[in-house]
Amino acid sequence: GTVDTELSSHLRDGVRQAVERQIENMELLHPEDIADAVSYIVTRDRRVAVNEILVRAGEQTW
Repeated sequence: GTVDTELSSHLRDGVRQAVERQIENMELLHPEDIADAVSYIVTRDRRVAVNEILVRAGEQTW
C-alpha cells in the first residue's frame, strides 16, 4: 500500500513526480499501520499460518 515514508524521495525525478500525482489527494497509511499488521502476524499462535496479507490505503484502488 501507499505508506507515508521517505521512500519516494529515492526515486528518479520522473518516477517520483508520477507517484506524487497518483497519491496527491489520498490519505496515506502511516508506518504504524504496517507495524500493527506485522505485530498481528508474529503474535499468532503456532497453529495459525498467515500466508498473505494485503494492507493498503482505504482510497487506494490499484
